[in-house]
Amino acid sequence: MASLMDHYGSGCIIVGKERLEIFQAGAQEPFFFHPNSAMFRIKRLLKGEHDPFIDASGLSEGMSLLDCTLGLASDSIVASFVTGEEGNVTGIEGQKYLAYIIRQGLSSWEAGLPAVNAAMRRITVNYSDSHKYLQNLADESFDCVYFDPMFDEAILESDGIKTLGQFAIREGLDEEMIHQAIRVAKRRVILKDHYKSNRFEKYGFTVKKRQSAKFHFGFIQK
Repeated sequence: MASLMDHYGSGCIIVGKERLEIFQAGAQEPFFFHPNSAMFRIKRLLKGEHDPFIDASGLSEGMSLLDCTLGLASDSIVASFVTGEEGNVTGIEGQKYLAYIIRQGLSSWEAGLPAVNAAMRRITVNYSDSHKYLQNLADESFDCVYFDPMFDEAILESDGIKTLGQFAIREGLDEEMIHQAIRVAKRRVILKDHYKSNRFEKYGFTVKKRQSAKFHFGFIQK
């Protein structure tokens, strides 16, 4: 594989019996889909416990979410579980190979828990620039619009996040994107960011601080 990538000057996608993997040129480890934290978070919800993202978003059965920074789709999976069969969760991913791997993974991963499988299958993945996608949506198209940008200070707590960083688009947020998100959202715009980030204050988010957590959630209420 190293010889092939060197010869063609490109990364590659490996099709295996169990999964698809992306090897970025020069990378030591591949990226592949897995539900990451969504599994144990949904198990907690099934026990009646709380989830910080769900608390910040205010999502409930039948509601809709636009995830503008899909990544591994962990938050979207949890959102899909909470919003249920009548809900709608759409994820935007601007890196086309990542979007492909995530779409395939969501449609085929066997979690061993029917509720998690059903939640994954309901998510729609779109390969697009999130800013352009927002611009083309009508007013109040989704109940909630969500941003989880790459942190200015890296949080590398799992192998999944480490390998995801190879492909992530680090454009960041700007006032126009927030403006479009507010226009598109019926209820809330949600931001997940590092606890040291100035974006919460800069764009007017109400922050739900979590003691000892490296990231917080903030929201703008319509």
